[in-house]
Amino acid sequence: MDVCIRPCRTYTGNPLNFIRRGRGNTIEEPKIDVVIFRQNTEGLYGGVEWSNPPDIVYQGLATHPKFRKNFGDVPVEELSISTRIFTKKATERILRAAFEHARKFGYKSVTVCEKPNVIRETSGMMYKMAQEIQAADYAEIELWNTNIDAQMMWLTKNPENYGVIVAGNMFGDIVSDGFAGLIGGLGFACSANLGEEVAVFEPTHGSAPKYADYPESIVNPIAMMESACLMLDHVGEPEMALRIRKSIAKVIFEGKVRTYDMMKMAGRANVVEHGADSTTRMTDAIIENL
Repeated sequence: MDVCIRPCRTYTGNPLNFIRRGRGNTIEEPKIDVVIFRQNTEGLYGGVEWSNPPDIVYQGLATHPKFRKNFGDVPVEELSISTRIFTKKATERILRAAFEHARKFGYKSVTVCEKPNVIRETSGMMYKMAQEIQAADYAEIELWNTNIDAQMMWLTKNPENYGVIVAGNMFGDIVSDGFAGLIGGLGFACSANLGEEVAVFEPTHGSAPKYADYPESIVNPIAMMESACLMLDHVGEPEMALRIRKSIAKVIFEGKVRTYDMMKMAGRANVVEHGADSTTRMTDAIIENL
């Protein structure tokens, strides 16, 4: 499942939404609607690594002049090496998935968020392929290019300007968590993981084992519900997905039911005693509005 999709959208009334100071000392709350496409299987997460690398690996690296210059005098037992491997097949697949999503849902731009000015071979390949794909098949969609470090700075400057963002594994993970923070945190962050034959849908945060032994569940269920909506979209049930999203939006807007994260509490076992609503209460409220 190499295509990871992580939508980040603001809900009106969420007390955790990002706000900023605007002109004339006003307070602005930008509407964020960003979808991050993260390559799921390659890059640093490929796991091709060595400590004290074998001689065949060391000799291969030593053929590169920059390795010889910067690390040629380092004893081999002091070296730890991680590889960042991109393939054209997987890179084309994630890029086309991002462009297709932008076309289907009316986003005006696709942004490649990498670091091609430094990581020239992998990030550079992704951006070059994006240029070729956009020019050939998606001319109506703007192609933007940002460096991951600059993107994290611009995250709070103009997040409403971005539509679809595509990146390799590590940078996609970083930028998706950054945008999730602007819409309320991981309690609101959903994801889809798509393969050519199978798909898995889950909250970006995965499971929450540290809360498993609490007498009452306190975890915000919205990320899980949003992930179910992604699944409904995927299997051709967009109307049902829209109904659920509208119900979630209504509960958040009314502000009568809020989990501990929405009340800016630490995730402790006693948060319900101090006024936070439980997982069950939030779920019931959303069901009541369907």
